[in-house]
Amino acid sequence: MTEAAEIRILDSLDAIPAAAWNALAGDDPFLRHEFLHALQGSGCATPETGWSPCFPTLWRAGKLAGAMPLYLKTHSYGEFVFDFAWADAYRRAGLDYYPKLVSAVPFTPATGPRLLASDGEDRKALLDAALQVARETGVSSFHCLFCPESEARELEGRGLLLRHGVQFHWENRNYGIFDDFLAAMNHAKRKNIRQERRKLREAGIAFRWLDASSATEDDWGFFFHCYRANYRAHHSTPYLNLEFFSRIAGSMPESVLLLVAEAQGAPLASALFLQGGGTLYGRYWGATRYVPGLHFETCYYQAIEHAIQCGLQRFEAGAQGEHKLARGLLPARTWSAHWLAHPEFSRAVERFLRHEARGIEEYTDELRQSAPFKRREP
Repeated sequence: MTEAAEIRILDSLDAIPAAAWNALAGDDPFLRHEFLHALQGSGCATPETGWSPCFPTLWRAGKLAGAMPLYLKTHSYGEFVFDFAWADAYRRAGLDYYPKLVSAVPFTPATGPRLLASDGEDRKALLDAALQVARETGVSSFHCLFCPESEARELEGRGLLLRHGVQFHWENRNYGIFDDFLAAMNHAKRKNIRQERRKLREAGIAFRWLDASSATEDDWGFFFHCYRANYRAHHSTPYLNLEFFSRIAGSMPESVLLLVAEAQGAPLASALFLQGGGTLYGRYWGATRYVPGLHFETCYYQAIEHAIQCGLQRFEAGAQGEHKLARGLLPARTWSAHWLAHPEFSRAVERFLRHEARGIEEYTDELRQSAPFKRREP
């Protein structure tokens, strides 16, 4: 007889051993206990910043058997699946859109499972628990963001509405070296990338990859300076603080990489990457001054070269950015699932999503027609 399961809603990961949580999270670096705990422990994802953890967890015989990253949100920032128009429609109707429930990794537009359980009944129990929290708290909606397609289909079967988005990902087609990757591109794009890289070399700009164990406090301090400067340049405020980056560097060093660009031995730019499950994820970057082509080299070419050298299968460079297409990153569909408590708004959003999906499909087809690879490439 299967042991009866117990659902507990937790406002912190403190009570859960990292090994137990990570056994469910697998090799996704963003779902690791250390990453999520660092977000809360550093003050970046807390009730004070509009992210109140309320993780459904499933226990059987005193052991963790399932979990879901879930937050009560008082805004829509840091999600990358934009529902500001939905919130505005609620406001104009005299209704409150916030708070809402969001299953996601804060500030992280990377696809990964949200129902952390292998057993179908356990996964159903986790979703039921999340929807029960939604009903008991009276929130407007529940959103599961950047879930895999298989999980999205599972949620669709439970009555949730599906939404698609587009990111740009690089796939490793068994390249041995960076020049193999370039050889697969058409002449014009290949020539442009070589020129961009050559100009930086001629300007005396070199790059250093650092793992978390070899990066010094000065390296992290410089990266954080660049990170903040990039947000200031875009008239925005960074979500993360230096304590968060220090925490993940110390608690999950095997997943964290820094890249530093130097000009005549002095640091010029820096970027953060996470690695896991055969994938390299580009997250944040910044530079102390503008240099033509430096962004593309730091954020894309160096990352692709690293992925090839390490035998990684995929490089994800984050959200948005059609300019990534010319650098060999192809459009990839993303998935989210949504439940709205208000029946009329739910029907209106369903109509909107059907229309949006057709537009996304056409947009993706147009992008693929503009791919920089030779036509004979599959």
